[in-house]
Amino acid sequence: MYIAVASGKGGTGKTLVSTTLALCAGDCSYVDLDVEEPNGFIFLQPEIEKEIRFTLPIPEIDEAVCTFCEKCAAACAYNALAIIPPLKKAMLFPDLCHSCGACAYVCPTPGALKEVDKEIGRIRIGRKGKIKFIEGRLNVGRPSGVPLIGGIINDYLNMDDLLFVDASPGTSCPVVESLKKSDYVILVTEPTPFGLNDLKLTVEIVKELGKKTGIIVNKDMGGRSGIDDFSEEVHIPILLKIPYSLDIQKAYSRGIPLLESLPGIKEKFTALLNRVFEKK
Repeated sequence: MYIAVASGKGGTGKTLVSTTLALCAGDCSYVDLDVEEPNGFIFLQPEIEKEIRFTLPIPEIDEAVCTFCEKCAAACAYNALAIIPPLKKAMLFPDLCHSCGACAYVCPTPGALKEVDKEIGRIRIGRKGKIKFIEGRLNVGRPSGVPLIGGIINDYLNMDDLLFVDASPGTSCPVVESLKKSDYVILVTEPTPFGLNDLKLTVEIVKELGKKTGIIVNKDMGGRSGIDDFSEEVHIPILLKIPYSLDIQKAYSRGIPLLESLPGIKEKFTALLNRVFEKK
């Protein structure tokens, strides 16, 4: 089962929840797809067994062979290529390249354009006891983590495993990529106006994708909030409320998992998982 943990904004406790779920389940895979700022390893402390370069093909033009016909530039939907025939010059803007292969397909001159591998990030794989750990790390300066996220999902995940996937925060393309193959999405929010606003945006995405969903409220202050009203309005259950606690915050800042900082929380997360499994 592929359980994704997402949030409409950063700082709501998405990693707190996803690492706790993995530690409660034990025999599972924890997958950190927040590739721009992965931090699940801080709480799980896995032993990294291998690190893999993740590459994408980008064009390389041999100006000694190129006829400067401009067909490659015309085929590029992202304006990553510029051909200047009077100067006999070909320019590539690699950060704009989406590795679609159109330029190589349309080039009429053998040997003028070839594709070479360019590293955009790394994949780290390891273990923490029975928990398999997989993490993506996007190289600094890369415009999008979507190819790396898609590569991890398609090539490195065993869909027969119990997967807990820590998605990117927000509602952008990396989040959608992380949720597409999920069986269930847990949305982590906080009882504030900002938390409610971003929860609403994330719910729109999840509904568009047709995913089964539940809500976890972190930093709960007790009583009823706008999250409760919204949950009833959209018929999405609140699975759990994690209380606001200075002790949890202090432990979190030292990389101590929630299971060690909040007594009795394991039973609540175990019950939550049983509820999620019933929804599958």
